[in-house]
Parts: sequence; C-alpha cells; structure tokens
Amino acid sequence: MKTMLKNGFMACAVAALAIQGFAGESETEAEWPAGAPDPKSYGYTALMLGLATPFSLPWDFNWDVFGMAVNVGYTDANLMYGLELAAGANTARNTMMGLQASAIFNYANRNAYGAQVALVNVCNRETLGLAFDAFGMNRQFYGLSADILGSMTDRSFYGMSVAVLGSTVREDMWGWQLAAGATFARRTHGLQTAIFTMTSDLRGAQVGLVNWASTCSAGFQVGLVNIIADNQIPFIPIVNAYF
Repeated sequence: MKTMLKNGFMACAVAALAIQGFAGESETEAEWPAGAPDPKSYGYTALMLGLATPFSLPWDFNWDVFGMAVNVGYTDANLMYGLELAAGANTARNTMMGLQASAIFNYANRNAYGAQVALVNVCNRETLGLAFDAFGMNRQFYGLSADILGSMTDRSFYGMSVAVLGSTVREDMWGWQLAAGATFARRTHGLQTAIFTMTSDLRGAQVGLVNWASTCSAGFQVGLVNIIADNQIPFIPIVNAYF
C-alpha cells in the first residue's frame, strides 16, 4: 500500500512538472527547448511487468521498452515502443510510439506517435495520432483529439479537435475545431464550431451562436452574433464576411 501511494505521488509530481514546463515556455521561441539531455538507458527489454516502477522486472526506471510494459500502478520507461499500460499513470521519458493507456495520466516527455488514452494526456513536444481524455495538453498536434472537458495546444494544431467544454490553440489551427462550449485559436485556417468561437485572425469559417474575430484575412461567420472587429461594419447578424 505504501509503495502504491509513493508511486502515485511520483506520478502527480511528473504531471506538475509537465504543466510547469508548459507555463514557463515563451510563445515566441522558434525551436523546441533543448531541455535536459535524454536519460541514459541500461539497455532494452521486450517485456516489463510489475506493481509500480521501479518495483518491476526488469528493476528500475532506465530501460527502453520495445514491446510491452504493464504495471499495476505506475509504469516508467525511457523509450517506449509498443504498449504501455497502468492503472494509475504512464511515463515515457523520451519518445512514445504505440499506445499509452491508463486510468489517470499519460506523459510523453518528447514525442507521442500513436494513441494516448487516460483522464489526462500530456505530450511535451509533438503528438501524431490520437488522444482520448478528459483534458489534454500538447505542444504541437497532428491527428484527432477527443476531450471530455477540453484541451490546450501550445503551438499549432493540424486535424480535428472535439471537446465538450472547449479547446485552445495558441498559434495556427488547421482543420476543424469543434466544441459545445467555446473554441479559441490565434489564427484559424479551417472551421471553428461552438456556442462561442474566437480567433485573432480568421482565414476560414466560424459557425456558432457568438463568433468573434479581431481581423479577417479571408473568411466568413455564421451565427446569431457575428463580429469582425476590423471590418467596415463590425457586427452583422446571421452571416458576416470580410469586405
């Protein structure tokens, strides 16, 4: 029981560090932050089994897994290529390629290629594939993100984002951003659909009850309240377009 609690606190600490890393990054940085060097690996294994890392076979954290890692509480690997499962949380200290599935939390410190399924999913660099969760955080996303509550993409999003409450893209959104509540993107190159949609630069379409765009390079709005702030007539109900 003490082991499970200890490793549960460890998983929460990893989550806190991940969120702190997101909050501390400058949005104007041109390159990914170098960060700490990749952890050194003892070697690789095709199978990791146990209660909670490091209480697993093989012992300790610093292993590359090319196959399957299954722990009751918490699973931690360096490179993770294959299937990573835990009832509590999963961590890939480098890149995850395959499937991460847990009840509470998944974290990929570098890239995530494949699928992440948990209450909370975090990827510190690039996500390519699928994310299913209550809340998700990522640097750059390519694929499908389905979030019960919402998601935040620190840079650009390419694909489809579906959320109940809302989603935020801090740079460019290419694709379809769909939510029951609200959507925000700095630059919208596709379609935003929600009760409330908002973008700094509209280059596509907004469909919602209330639509807001600070500027519009090329696009239109469909809704009860449509506002393009720099338009000759900023507010036009039902349909608004830049002219």
